[in-house]
Amino acid sequence: MIKKVKNIAVLTSGGDAPGMNAAIRSVVRACSYYNLNCFGVYKGYEGLINGEIEPLNARSVRNIINRGGTFLKSARSKAFRTVEGRQKAHDNLKKHNIDALIVIGGDGSFTGALKLSKEFDFPVVGIPGTIDNDINGTDYTIGYDTALNTVVEAIDKIRDTASSHNRLFLIEVMGRDAGDIALNAGIGAGAEEILIPEEDLGVERLLDSLKRSKVSGKTSSIVVVAEGDKSGKNIFELGEYIEEHLQGYEIRVSVLGHIQRGGAPSCYDRVLASKLGVGAVEALMDGKREIMVGIVHKTVTQVPLTTALEKRIHKHDQLIKVADITSV
Repeated sequence: MIKKVKNIAVLTSGGDAPGMNAAIRSVVRACSYYNLNCFGVYKGYEGLINGEIEPLNARSVRNIINRGGTFLKSARSKAFRTVEGRQKAHDNLKKHNIDALIVIGGDGSFTGALKLSKEFDFPVVGIPGTIDNDINGTDYTIGYDTALNTVVEAIDKIRDTASSHNRLFLIEVMGRDAGDIALNAGIGAGAEEILIPEEDLGVERLLDSLKRSKVSGKTSSIVVVAEGDKSGKNIFELGEYIEEHLQGYEIRVSVLGHIQRGGAPSCYDRVLASKLGVGAVEALMDGKREIMVGIVHKTVTQVPLTTALEKRIHKHDQLIKVADITSV
């Protein structure tokens, strides 16, 4: 018989992403709507171990849907990687009579949630929140759309300088294992070349492309590089290599870094977060556990956390073709 869920806790873990606050808000207000009690866990799994748990109500989450980051805070937790740490976390959940946990985060956060669930037979549901869009089983993750718009805006501004000084800019964006940000932002900002970890295009191909661009009359260029690309040991080494083998360009490197995580979430991310928050609460009410709620073809779906943690197969062929055609 399925135990009825009455008290639900929510936490954010790992890297922050725009829209996490909107997801928290949605979870809290869905609980209020269905007459459930909601608890916020501060500082992720570390806060769960330390007992930083407080009740939340519909008014607790007012005026946060437009704020970036997470008001519950986030933190890495070495202690939660141990059995002893997870035992303390579970003890604190039971101390507050919490029946289930909603975890907003990425693959590392989901790995921890799955271990907690299996070791203590405790219901967990995941909501994908990461700007990298690298979680299997969902078309989009919370924060990805906002990050894309932030990157495009930054590249647009850098292009003004590149054009004014006939410079070649290498712009590094986030994406350790996934090139979604680099590829889509690169196309959206009109980059001449895009380097992503899924496709080892090679530095010689890049040089040939830049040479063709110069012959065609281009006096400046933008190359977008995902941080996980292996064309060089790092983007600065790549810049030095290009400078040695390509005449006529001044090379500049710009690492966008953590600005990609910040800022007010886009409308898309606010709506996505709201839908997934409600979906997570309803899934727990239906007795679901060890699942992630995601979005596939605009519909909220559920997949096992084990599926969400599988390596995502990225099919970028069509976008790479578009990038090649539109960068001539």
